[in-house]
Amino acid sequence: MLETAESRGSKPQGRPESPEQPEQVTGVSPPCVGAGAGARRLARVAAASCALLAGGGLAGWIFGIETLKSFVAGQAVMKPNSAIALMALSASLLLMLSGVQRPALLRLARLGAGVGLGTGLVTLAEYVLDAGPSIDQLLFRDDSASPGLPPGRMSPNTALALVVAGLGQLLLAGKRARTVRLGQVCALIALMLGLLRVYGFVYRVPQLGQFDDYTRMALPTALALVLLGAAMFLARQDVGLAALLMNPGTTGLLGRWMAATALGVPPVLGWLRLMGQDAGWYETRMGSALVACAHVVVLTVVSFTVLSVGRRAEIAHDRVQHRIREYTWLQRFMDHTPAAIFIKDCAGRYLAVNAGFERLTGTRRADILGRQIEDVLPRTSAGPLRAAEAEVQYTGRSLERQDTLHLPDGPHHFLTTLFPLTDTSGAPYAVCGISTDATERVLAQQDSERARQRFHALLECAPDATLITDGRGSVLMANAQAEALFGRPRSRLVGSSVHDLAPARTRRRQSALLRAYLTRPETRPMSADVDLTACDSQGREFPVEVSLGPLETEDGLLVFLAVRDISDRKRAEAEVAARYRQQHHIAYTLQRSLMGSPPVLEELPTARRYLASVQDAGVGGDWYDFIPLGPGRTGIVIGDVMGRGLEAAAVMGQLRAAAHALAQAGLPPDRLISALDAFVCDLSEQMVTCCYLIIDHNTAEMTACSAGHPPLLLAAPDRPAHPLDLPTGVPLGIGGFPHECTSRPLPAGAILALYTDGLIERPRADIEDQINRLADALNAALHTYGASSTALEPAADHLLAELLPDDDSHDDDVTLLLIRVPPAARVQTELPSHPRAVPDGRRFLTTTITAWRVPADLVDTARLLTSELLTNAVVHAGGTLTLSVERSATELTVEVTDQGSARPRPRQADATDESGRGLTLIGALAHRWGTRPHDQGKTVWCTLRLTPSCGGDR
Repeated sequence: MLETAESRGSKPQGRPESPEQPEQVTGVSPPCVGAGAGARRLARVAAASCALLAGGGLAGWIFGIETLKSFVAGQAVMKPNSAIALMALSASLLLMLSGVQRPALLRLARLGAGVGLGTGLVTLAEYVLDAGPSIDQLLFRDDSASPGLPPGRMSPNTALALVVAGLGQLLLAGKRARTVRLGQVCALIALMLGLLRVYGFVYRVPQLGQFDDYTRMALPTALALVLLGAAMFLARQDVGLAALLMNPGTTGLLGRWMAATALGVPPVLGWLRLMGQDAGWYETRMGSALVACAHVVVLTVVSFTVLSVGRRAEIAHDRVQHRIREYTWLQRFMDHTPAAIFIKDCAGRYLAVNAGFERLTGTRRADILGRQIEDVLPRTSAGPLRAAEAEVQYTGRSLERQDTLHLPDGPHHFLTTLFPLTDTSGAPYAVCGISTDATERVLAQQDSERARQRFHALLECAPDATLITDGRGSVLMANAQAEALFGRPRSRLVGSSVHDLAPARTRRRQSALLRAYLTRPETRPMSADVDLTACDSQGREFPVEVSLGPLETEDGLLVFLAVRDISDRKRAEAEVAARYRQQHHIAYTLQRSLMGSPPVLEELPTARRYLASVQDAGVGGDWYDFIPLGPGRTGIVIGDVMGRGLEAAAVMGQLRAAAHALAQAGLPPDRLISALDAFVCDLSEQMVTCCYLIIDHNTAEMTACSAGHPPLLLAAPDRPAHPLDLPTGVPLGIGGFPHECTSRPLPAGAILALYTDGLIERPRADIEDQINRLADALNAALHTYGASSTALEPAADHLLAELLPDDDSHDDDVTLLLIRVPPAARVQTELPSHPRAVPDGRRFLTTTITAWRVPADLVDTARLLTSELLTNAVVHAGGTLTLSVERSATELTVEVTDQGSARPRPRQADATDESGRGLTLIGALAHRWGTRPHDQGKTVWCTLRLTPSCGGDR
């Protein structure tokens, strides 16, 4: 429903209504509270009940049920046209009460009201003209009409009620309160027409529901009209007559009681009087009925009259209270404002001041009000302020000015805002001023300006090209030396990116260095001259040395860059480098020896490629390693030390040895990477990318941790090659950032691709596009050569040919590893910690490996080893035992997991000892054996070598 401006539930206390503004509907009413919410619910129930009564009458015609048509035998029946019109009006009212503002639903609501209005108008026209379109028999044939009356036609008072109800609903949807009031009057008329018929039935006066000799209004129709009129009247409880009843004030409460009295008391009294008349105590029934109806009308009119008067009294009282509170609020607000506030009339007299103005002038408020400015402030300051106030009063515009007042504690700077106060006609009647003590801010601005001038002078005197950038690398300031060095005017330098001052081929790396510097938790000054290059406006490249320093400001961290052209130094270094080419060869040999030859694991097919840089002597920092970690587990590490040369090779050798040792010690990937990070942070300005992963054939999953390394590629049997979604982390050497460890399933037959950035980095090429290109090349290679172990070598050559078409152009080391995850057979069983677990475990082992077609000699050896492992677990540990048997392409592994924490240790048994030889026997017969602790205990394992002909199909 639409609502007027005076609705929205209860008004805030102290907010008077403006009598000058007409009441208008301003939108859709929100959910009401209190009496308003109850009235809205009652209106919906009444409208739905009206629709139910009308639907019942129509159902009576459809199914021939006389009770639904008239309720009481021998009474007039509800006509089909009446039922349809009442249903349309009820549906229209329910749509209006729903509050939905969709245009289609609004049109549908108006259509329903139009149906009711049109039906009533056509019927009245038929009565007046004694002719018409004969709509009375359109739906059903009615033979119940009295002789001489049109069959099937509703009564005239029913038609009139439908016309009034339809017109009232259309008026209720209006936007002005006056229109809504007319709609509510129509609702009351429709309600009264229905009540007349109800009163006639109750008082047994049929003339109240009948015009002349025409058809009488049916009792269901009368009840439906009463419900419809009540629902229409309550539908707009925020406007007009209904607002008098439903407002939350005193008048609303009084009105509801009076309305209840007016609608309830007279009918009851009239009924009691008729009972007395029936007993022979009074006169005719007609007189009593008319008296009762007159009581209702009179009491209703009197009630609304009293409500109107009471409401006006409440509004006037609220307006006065609001004015008083407004003044109190304003004075409190002014007194709690730290600024000095004053209001002056057009003659320059003070009308109001706050406590801040009293403190400023040192004068009490009572001594200020009514006086001129010359009586309060010194005359030297009063004159300019008086002139400014006159200007504001004359122009009608606000004015801001800064004044200096000499107070007892010294001069103070005040920022004063003057603005006019106007009446309803727009004429100024007073001037308001707000003065804020800005002494500290003015002095701070002056100090800041002097400091800025000194800083600019120092910047211009710096011997090197100096740039100041923000956290994103945008140049904020540049000195004259920067203009000369880069061949660009200062206007082009300021606002550009510092990364654009580097050649395109080194831009990405140098940008990474700056980002790495900014991401340090405690950024410190540093210098860098390793492979840093700049270019001027003509495209000439020259080596530079860059010194960086942090500048903490209010706007965040800025970076101070001092750039020096070191072309002369580089030429001298080149001459020195020419004398030591032989040492470069030695460094290359050293680098190859440091990298070593990672072992070839028969159970893990791989293809390995390492290409040294063709732009240097081949000394670089790429390395990789394969570390056996026990049965079914292999550690793989790949890394890249940023930069080239002997230093990078030396760092690479140290990292490879450290990573190998840490991996064999059983560290998980995240702890190993963190240990390497701490190691690199101790080195001088080194940055390394690295990735360490563990492939576990037992669980068919991979656990990996990356420190800024390019993403791994995985080509699974059911999915093409794609980058693995692993947390990248920051490179080693930055420090202070945690490295996350992630596990991913690794299906058998999957192909893993590990590589360094030398394979994908190209000048002016997007790194993401290069990674996608590598994935596409891997897919093409697997499609051409297949995904078997023998296809890895040609696939690796294919990738290098695609990504490095010109072998003489790559200026960085290139490392590529292709790894195929072979399928592994593994079964396990749980055994109790009891001596019978040893024979049960032997039987389980024998059945399993016999099915795998393991040779008989190995079966006997495996049975013996399993007996020793189970015996040790039963004797020295407790809890449930787990026996696991796994076969790979090259090994047969037996594991026994128990809940004991003590690790087994071999000992030398004497000739007379009955025990102590188990581990010695295992060490002599097994290819390898070891212990792996875990949270619930430990696992002791041993392996036996298998020949290629062992076993069946895998």
